[in-house]
Amino acid sequence: MEALKRNFLIFSGLLLLNCFAFAQTSKKPNIIYIYTDQQSASMMSCAGNEWLNTPAMDYIASNGVRFTRAYVTNPVCSPSRMSLMTGRFPSAFTDNKGDKVYENWGAMRVSEISKEVRQTTLPVQLKKAGYDLVFGGKRHLPKPLAPQTLGFEILTKDERAGLAEAAAGYIERKPENPYFMVVSLIQPHDICYMAIRDFAETDHEKLLVEKGVQEVATLDQALAKPEGVSDAEFYANYAPPVPPNFEPQEGEPKAIRELIAQRNFKKKARAEYTKEDWQLHRWAYCRLTETLDEQVQTVLDAVRTSGQEENTLIVFSSDHGDMDGAHRMEHKSTPYEEATNIPFMMLWKGKIPAGMVDDTHLISNGLDLLPTLTDYAGLPAKSDPRGLSIKSLLEGKGDWRKTLGVETEVGRMVVHEDGYKFIRYFGEENEEQLLDLNRDPYETKHFTNSPDHAEILAELRTNFETYWFD
Repeated sequence: MEALKRNFLIFSGLLLLNCFAFAQTSKKPNIIYIYTDQQSASMMSCAGNEWLNTPAMDYIASNGVRFTRAYVTNPVCSPSRMSLMTGRFPSAFTDNKGDKVYENWGAMRVSEISKEVRQTTLPVQLKKAGYDLVFGGKRHLPKPLAPQTLGFEILTKDERAGLAEAAAGYIERKPENPYFMVVSLIQPHDICYMAIRDFAETDHEKLLVEKGVQEVATLDQALAKPEGVSDAEFYANYAPPVPPNFEPQEGEPKAIRELIAQRNFKKKARAEYTKEDWQLHRWAYCRLTETLDEQVQTVLDAVRTSGQEENTLIVFSSDHGDMDGAHRMEHKSTPYEEATNIPFMMLWKGKIPAGMVDDTHLISNGLDLLPTLTDYAGLPAKSDPRGLSIKSLLEGKGDWRKTLGVETEVGRMVVHEDGYKFIRYFGEENEEQLLDLNRDPYETKHFTNSPDHAEILAELRTNFETYWFD
């Protein structure tokens, strides 16, 4: 009888231990989405950029997966951020004039969203899965998709170091429930103010500079040259050189020229900036990115020192890039790689491969984030069905896309896994371009009329019209 009782106790203990182990392994991970502003995919030292040092971002890459072929749904702030929350293209929404959303002004004029979208946003779905919702930093979203409207607890409105510290404080408290935290950092967006201030002639430009006191002050710090270094030495050895695609693209589309002409500062920067001015722009862009990296480090340190790396999924990405001197342009909004190709990295110690670089699969930040995170939360995704779960990709389940659609305010494009890009620009001319990143990685010309590219051009044109866009 005693032996039977002892065996029963042992069995019960093992059963409890197994149940505990199952609960531990099946527990939903905390999810931290670190969202930067205006960071091109190349702006990390782990991406091979020798002109800056980003140890925090490099840590994510060396301990997780870095996707080199990740794109935004639209390379401008508000439309891209709408996709983050909804898993849909910005053009799925209309502004208060009934126009589809392709640019910032239209995005901020969205006054209503459908019941279906309201019930299937990323935060709503994660809340149903038992997640607490936490948001801090830059918003730039229309009212129906504002964080507080979607049920987020607001950590802070600070977009800078204060946000990183607030996020770290929340993490270190080790909340009982799993949480979904958006850390929406502003840098390196302050680079925008260089050309705006240098050529502030319109009332709007002057107002931006007048209101952007903190932005301009931070930019000035980034523009500062090393002490004791002459200008000649600075431009020869310290500042990044102008990029290989510094000159405007051969056969540049009219839509791009019109985009530049819309803003006085864009037009003046292209026409009047010297090579040294562009080098200084690139220097400041690097320094602002390093400032961002310090803030990312604060968040990573909190996860690590609180012992939560093994139950926290960290996703790192950006809303769009910056032209940074390519084609004598700055700012964003174009289909070029500098504006549309952004960092996308995932880290979860022990659950995601470490040090893996995926330079094959096409990732959509706006379309794929929602189904990926709901998949990790144990829910089926409800969003644009063309969005895919990266969790399934990492686990080797199912097929992956061969093409990816991207929208911009000047036109729409389809990116092919083999390195081609088909673009159809808006406007009466209905301009089309085929770019070949294999032969011309810096997009200095187009291959639209090349006989060698006739087959892929026809394939992508059909794909554009029948799958990605009307």
